[in-house]
Formats: sequence, C-alpha cells, structure tokens
Amino acid sequence: MSATSSFYFGVLVLLGAGWGITQPLAKIAVSTGYGHFGLIFWQLFISAAVLGAINLVRRKGLPLRLAALRVYVMIALVGTVIPNSASYQAIVHLQSGLMSVLLAVIPMLAFPIAVTLGLDRFSVMRMGGLSLGLVGVLLIVMPDAGLPDPSLTVWVLVALIAPLCYAFEGNFVAKWGLAGLDPVQALFGASVLGLGFALPLAWMSDQFIDPRGPWTAADYGLLGSSLVHAFVYVVYVWLVARAGPTFAAQVSYLVTGFGVFWALLLLGESYSPYIWAALGLMLAGMALVQPRVKDIRLHPTKP
Repeated sequence: MSATSSFYFGVLVLLGAGWGITQPLAKIAVSTGYGHFGLIFWQLFISAAVLGAINLVRRKGLPLRLAALRVYVMIALVGTVIPNSASYQAIVHLQSGLMSVLLAVIPMLAFPIAVTLGLDRFSVMRMGGLSLGLVGVLLIVMPDAGLPDPSLTVWVLVALIAPLCYAFEGNFVAKWGLAGLDPVQALFGASVLGLGFALPLAWMSDQFIDPRGPWTAADYGLLGSSLVHAFVYVVYVWLVARAGPTFAAQVSYLVTGFGVFWALLLLGESYSPYIWAALGLMLAGMALVQPRVKDIRLHPTKP
C-alpha cells in the first residue's frame, strides 16, 4: 500500500471514530423529547458558526453564483435536513448501535449508483456484497428476529433513508464536484442555507429548542454531536472529491464498528444474536463492495 493510500485509510479511521460517536450522542439528544426539526436547526447553527469562523480566518468568501447555490441546496437537503430528520425520528425508537449497523449499507447503496453514473465498474463480487447487506437488513426486520417489537420495523425503514441520502450525496459530489468550492465553503454555505429550511419547520412544528437552559444531558449531547459532525463532514466531502465515492463510503464500515463500540461503552446497550449476525453480514458485504487500493482515485474528479 502506498503512502498516499495509507494516509487516506488513516483519514477513514479518524472519520469512523468521530462519526461513530455521533449516534450515541444523538440518542442522548433525543432522550428528553426534543423534536427532530429543532435538533437539526441547532446542529446547522453550530456547524455554520464553526465553519463560518474557519472561513473567516482563512479569508474566504461565500460564493453565491448559481452553481454554488445548487451545491448548497443539495448538501443542505440530501446531506442534512432529510437524512437527519429520518435519523432523529428513528433513533427515538431504535438502539443507537442498531442505527450504526444500518449505516453499513451506505457503500452498498453507493456502489450501484456509482455504476449507473459511470463512476465505478460492475463487479459480481461487489454484487455479492450488496446481497449480504440485504440479508443483514432482513435479519433485523424479520418477525421474531432482531427487533424486540415487530412494530419497530417501520422505524428501521425510516432509518434507511439516511444511508440512501448519503449514498446519493457522495456520488453527486464525485460526479459533478463542488462548483469550485472547497469543502469548508460548501459545508458552510449548506449550513447557512439549511437554516432557512430548518427554522420555519422547527417553529411551525413547535419543535424549536430554547437555548437559554437550564442545560441537560440532551443539550450537551446535541452540542457534542454538532461539533463532531461539522468536523467529520468537511473531511468526508474532501475525501469524496479526492478518493471517489465508493472508497469514501467505506467510512460506514468504521462508523458501524465505532458506533456499536461507543453505544456499548456510553449507553450500556446489548443486542440480540440476530443483530450481531446482521453486523457480521454487513461488514462482510462492505469488504466485498469496497474498491481495491489500486482503484482509489488520488485526484479530484472535479475542480
């Protein structure tokens, strides 16, 4: 493995550890009944503040040309508002570790999209990986299997909206690029624009969260999750542009492992044998879906 490839794999590990801990932090954030639109608003607000400060220090502007606005809208909706709405609602009902297991389908969903867009090549072995991932999901939702209550199946389906969105987002960035924006600008613009979607939704749904306190564990969970999210999301978008969507989507391999680890450590969760079997199948599926080292792109697909 070359030094460059080793570096990219190191970045994946860092992203996996960071993104993995956001799941148990999100579980803590919803523990007192906060609504998803209120949580998304403050997540975007914190991200915008952090990224805006970084952008200011770098003396970078925020381009408002049409191509840049399209990027902001795509990342705001497909990368944050829609998947986070689904995730925050699902994690109220599902275990944090199970949410992390379901994120493992991101590379399996990213692969057929990448093939359709001409960003990757068809492979029987990778299709086998997709099949293993499907079997893993079935193990979770089968009656009398992984879920303690069959009625929770609908929330598994809701939770799967997030990995589907992330798979689309990664391929969008790889195919059409960031319109000349760097990752910080792209995420800052998306966070600012996303606030325009999230604020009225939070206000009209009576989910707006008063930040004046008193603060509880839920508030600190939201703050921690938002700060980590701002960091890992910028690095993730950068990695997609540098190494391609299928390689970058492998972060879910590590997010899954770290997410289960953090849930066990911080929340004391336990899982049925079916969940562990599903985890094994999904990890095996990702191992088959992942590209070989020589397939990794070492340069941006678009400026």
